[in-house]
Amino acid sequence: MSKKVFTLPIRVYFQDTDAGGVVYHGSYVNFLERARTEWLRECYGYSNAGLMKEFGVVFVVRSLQMDYLKPTLLDDMLTVSAQLKEVGRSRVTLLQSVRRGEEILMTAEIHLVCVTVAGFKPVSVPDVLREQWKEG
Repeated sequence: MSKKVFTLPIRVYFQDTDAGGVVYHGSYVNFLERARTEWLRECYGYSNAGLMKEFGVVFVVRSLQMDYLKPTLLDDMLTVSAQLKEVGRSRVTLLQSVRRGEEILMTAEIHLVCVTVAGFKPVSVPDVLREQWKEG
């Protein structure tokens, strides 16, 4: 699959942290979601709203494995990445990470499923996306 790595800069705000100024573990899910959303938009030309409108589908998280390696702190400037790992009929796997400079703070593997908006039934990934993903 594609070796293209998309990155999104994200600043850590007070709302992302606990009382000690350390990023709360659940905030990483939001960071990863933002990066995946912008990866889809900037690299392939589709917003989530566009997929829903044009194809009647949306990608939902099926499973998420996260490894926290080092703490992230209030006001850190981060780079959150998204990279396609593999595509099945309705399933898509991405690799993601959160970095502070060259330092890897967290890694994740996310399995998404393409489902209908009208009933959340699994369906094939739209051909136009599948073709773009094959091309890299």
